Amino acid sequence: MTTARAKSDDREHYSYAVYADPAMAESFDALRFGGPIGALVARSQEQIITAFLSPLAGRTLLDVGTGTGRAAIALALKGAIVTGVDASEEMLAVARRRAADLRATVTFDRADAHRLSYPDQSFDSVTCLRVLMHTPGWRESLAELCRVARDRVVIDYPAASSAAALQSVARHVAHAAGARVEAYRVFTDRDIRVAFERSGFRVRECRRQFVLPIALHKRMGSVAATERIERFLARVGLQRLLGSPVTLVAERCAS
Repeated sequence: MTTARAKSDDREHYSYAVYADPAMAESFDALRFGGPIGALVARSQEQIITAFLSPLAGRTLLDVGTGTGRAAIALALKGAIVTGVDASEEMLAVARRRAADLRATVTFDRADAHRLSYPDQSFDSVTCLRVLMHTPGWRESLAELCRVARDRVVIDYPAASSAAALQSVARHVAHAAGARVEAYRVFTDRDIRVAFERSGFRVRECRRQFVLPIALHKRMGSVAATERIERFLARVGLQRLLGSPVTLVAERCAS
């Protein structure tokens, strides 16, 4: 992957350039979470994150790579004291507008996941969703999440053992050929676990969402069919082996 050698201040990297586009910022939620399956994806992950972070009332939380503020706003509405940061001012503009529309109190600031400006252990918990798969220096970013978290960090990632790995390969090929695509990376559970351990955290729990590609579920367009198929695949043990994305919570180890 070309971005493995990229410097974290390389503003030409797609993870900066794509999301600096106002049109992308305006269309982001509809592209990712539009339609019945997109809403199901967003709702199921929100339930997982809420379970990982509860109780939320009065807890300080930093959402890194907040984008249009979807997770930050949802957690603020559940009582958390939330700060959302993103490298894209265009995405933050949408987030601020959405928060105002929903009457959610969230502080939104511009910041880079590789170099957070907050002191050590500034927040009770840190969330970072759909970011490490794109950021040039994912280990550097993960270390920063752990540094500013007092006790818990929640992340998600596409699993190397899932169908997302095939799409990742296809996107890297397209990117190498000059296409303007998000050539994201996939992760092994071991790589994530080791990176957390290096920062003094241990993985407490993880949840895997879908066995079949989300794009396939969107083409089917039926929440009932998606839930029925994925329940069957979970019962026969495939979700545990092939499910993606993986959402996990890691806790700071006792010193």
